[in-house]
Amino acid sequence: MDLLNTLVDKGLRRELPTREEALAVLATSDEELLDVVAAAGKVRRHWFGRRVKLNYLVNLKSGLCPEDCSYCSQRLGSKAEILKYTWLKPDEASQAAAAGLAGGAKRVCLVASGRGPTDRDVDRVSETIKAIKDQNEGVEVCACLGLLSDGQAERLREAGADAYNHNLNTSEETYGEITTTHTYADRVDTVQKAHSAGLSACSGLIAGMGETDEDLVDVVYSLRELDPDSVPVNFLIPFEGTPLAKEWNLTPQRCLRILAMVRFVCPDVEVRIAGGREVHLRSMQPLALNLANSIFLGDYLTSEGQAGKADLDMIADAGFEVEGAGEVTLPEHRATAGGCGSHAAAGGCGSHEGGGCGSHESAGGCGSHEGGGVCGTAAPAAAAPSAAPSNEPRPDLVAVRRRGAGTDLAPNA
Repeated sequence: MDLLNTLVDKGLRRELPTREEALAVLATSDEELLDVVAAAGKVRRHWFGRRVKLNYLVNLKSGLCPEDCSYCSQRLGSKAEILKYTWLKPDEASQAAAAGLAGGAKRVCLVASGRGPTDRDVDRVSETIKAIKDQNEGVEVCACLGLLSDGQAERLREAGADAYNHNLNTSEETYGEITTTHTYADRVDTVQKAHSAGLSACSGLIAGMGETDEDLVDVVYSLRELDPDSVPVNFLIPFEGTPLAKEWNLTPQRCLRILAMVRFVCPDVEVRIAGGREVHLRSMQPLALNLANSIFLGDYLTSEGQAGKADLDMIADAGFEVEGAGEVTLPEHRATAGGCGSHAAAGGCGSHEGGGCGSHESAGGCGSHEGGGVCGTAAPAAAAPSAAPSNEPRPDLVAVRRRGAGTDLAPNA
């Protein structure tokens, strides 16, 4: 396929594909899917080998957000029956983080609901960062606190934060259709503030909100222009009680095509499969590791993910390996460049590359629940006369998080 050969060549040279080429990836047929995965996999392996970086989310403050993001279970007016609690104390957050780090995560992503942090909130998070780093040598910490005011990114950097996540989510043209309480430009401004402060910038998207192929390409090209070190790709989880509860638009095949397109456009950037991989990729999750080099371990912010052990088994069974704490994620040319602030004192931004809470509240994950297995390995349903469409609604795969941070139950890691 000439298209795929061209895209591989461009990816190995870090050359930007044309918009037409990116759209063509999304338009490929299911019969061509394995060829698409194989081609994008060549680019992924060239820059990242067979390593998979593990990241772990800690929801510092859950629910009751004043923003109206349609995809979010914590949004203003949400009727989703999620956990709601105020700020975790630093020792509580550190304890929550320890579970993920023990499971092999090298980065902790500290997330808090809300429009953006107050100066007091930045103080709280700074204390939490110190507590985590004091107890875990070499850990990377990413903060995701919403829109930043002047000076706050610098304060987080001084406190020891390595990265800051703030997703663009969708194209500028359609952004106003999913959120009205802030603008696309506000989000771009926060990513730029993080970059300017010397934090590793992390910014991604949410697929499955009813967007067009053109919207997906637009947001990924905008991300390439912003030049984050990490691009988390979320797949919408239609939480009951949110405006997008009926948006079940994704198939495993479409998710793979989206990941391949992101890899071709951002060849040497950490691409992370974030919220929704268990719900929408299901049994095709291992194939996605050929496209992305990073995942979240365990649960998400307000929803359960696959069992941590199942994640580790999946990585090993697919022929990949967990990235070690001493390994630099990004390719050398990015790790030594000054584009993300270079973190000269900390050994280069390549060791702080990705992060990203990234999952937002679109993160779902059926998790293994009681079974401990990979999504899609539960007991089969009774045989039907014909197979159901692969993008039919599956609310049974969406489980609200009831363990870990904010509860008395052990976390999933």
